[in-house]
Amino acid sequence: MNAVSRLLVWLLALALIALPVAGVVQGWWGGAYWPLRTLRVDGALQRVDRAQLRAAVLPLARRGFFAVDLAAIQGAVGKVAWVERAEVRKQWPDVIEVRIREYRPYAHWGRGRVLSERGHLFPAGTLRLPAGMPVFDGPDARVPDVVRLYNQASDQLASVGGVHGVVLDRRGSWTITLKDGTNLVLGRNDPEQRLSRFAALLSQLQAQDPQRRLARADLRYTNGFALTWVKADPAVTRPSETDARPTLPSPIQTPGTRT
Repeated sequence: MNAVSRLLVWLLALALIALPVAGVVQGWWGGAYWPLRTLRVDGALQRVDRAQLRAAVLPLARRGFFAVDLAAIQGAVGKVAWVERAEVRKQWPDVIEVRIREYRPYAHWGRGRVLSERGHLFPAGTLRLPAGMPVFDGPDARVPDVVRLYNQASDQLASVGGVHGVVLDRRGSWTITLKDGTNLVLGRNDPEQRLSRFAALLSQLQAQDPQRRLARADLRYTNGFALTWVKADPAVTRPSETDARPTLPSPIQTPGTRT
């Protein structure tokens, strides 16, 4: 046998060995011999739909134990509603194990999105959300700043009913809404200091005239506040012409320049 013949024989032998292995690994055949029969889910699921989870995994698990694409399954599971993070692995002989961490909703964010407790934004869709969540809005990159101001406001304004939401608009101006509907306009500069200064006086202002409710406080002045009052009636949502006059608390002088 000459050298060429020996080379051909060796190549044929290698092909006969490699082809079956490649076929199993690539899923060309063998799925029926090493099928994945069990989907094991690890995690305390409260909102993730198990039927949707199975529907996401099943089409990708048909290639068998050796050929299954775990990254593809992980990507598919990650698209299921309420899944914040997914880890996928396989266990011999026939198990696909999926470890899931659910989103835990913390606040509404803008229109149609939700902020999770870990600071991730995800689409609300038709999800059923817990009642009483705060309402936030702002650039996505400013999530930590919005949450930080909300926490400060919640601590400092707890005695006057608490905070409903925090908004950072496109111009960088902050607005806090209290649970009674009062809007606190903090502007762009030093929102924490402005909030602290006003929070120390708010309960005193509310106690001065129980017949009126504070509807809006403009805190952007250097030396004071501009306040708008309405009658203390829960049904009243818009200030009247006579009540919507800017006023100041007695310890504060005439407003200076707004910033």
